[in-house]
Amino acid sequence: MVLVLIIRSTIPCGGGLIRAPSNSFYTTRTQGFSLLEMVVAVAILGLSLSVLYQSIGGATRIVRTDEKYAYAVELARSLLADNAVVPVAGYRNTGETSGGFQWSVDASPVELPEVSALEPGSLQYIDTRVSWTNGERRREVVLTSVVAGRDME
Repeated sequence: MVLVLIIRSTIPCGGGLIRAPSNSFYTTRTQGFSLLEMVVAVAILGLSLSVLYQSIGGATRIVRTDEKYAYAVELARSLLADNAVVPVAGYRNTGETSGGFQWSVDASPVELPEVSALEPGSLQYIDTRVSWTNGERRREVVLTSVVAGRDME
């Protein structure tokens, strides 16, 4: 804020006093903002708010996607833990959660060398897949491990 101090004075001159002329250049402007200044300010405010809105929307989408990934990973880990021992011939199971996550567990025997101390089928490859739809994109988490194969009679 600029403060202009105007001093009006009288100057003694010969037979009387002469008042210093008021110059409009030194007077303060008290009319407010012009319409053009207001339009520019509103335009800048609108652009700033649109950028802020887009960044908040993007952050919300990322958080939602991360939550679904975390749920899918935990579901796949729990399926691996539930199937730590599978039948010697292999195993296959599928299902779906109430949240729209489809899962599958596939176990197949590991091919062992001909000379091995292990029984055929005692080691099993296991793939646990959890998939879901996020908007229009299909997402999937796959965990692969080796588990024990046993006769389940």
